[in-house]
Amino acid sequence: MSTIDQLTDADIIRILQDTKVIALVGASPRPERPSHQVGKFLAARGYKVIPVNPGQAGRELFGQTCVASLSDIHEPVDMVDIFRRSEEVAQVVDEALHALKGLKYVWMQLGIISDKAAALARAQGAEVVMDRCPAIEIPRLGM
Repeated sequence: MSTIDQLTDADIIRILQDTKVIALVGASPRPERPSHQVGKFLAARGYKVIPVNPGQAGRELFGQTCVASLSDIHEPVDMVDIFRRSEEVAQVVDEALHALKGLKYVWMQLGIISDKAAALARAQGAEVVMDRCPAIEIPRLGM
């Protein structure tokens, strides 16, 4: 279990229960890719998962139409779940904070840590989860 983000199990449960709509950045149509597996898992759990991948824009994934960028989403989003390299995350978070008004949570997947991105998100009032996977946390926490 990560201690990078300093969140407790109760915090993770609260975040996952409060989240209804997730923008999944780096979504892949390839079933063997972690982003595809996580998106499919979250959609099966009742979350609305909006896939974000410029190379897949217009294609359907997880029951939703894939968009090219976060700025192409025109509905409220609770969480951005990021499947990008750590060095690319600050740019993704900056775009998310500008494009998605009211964004509550920024979730960086396993192995993804960016203090710069976390500081950007927190400065705008978003909570940050780093180096974790919701598809691991949900079963681990019995949700």
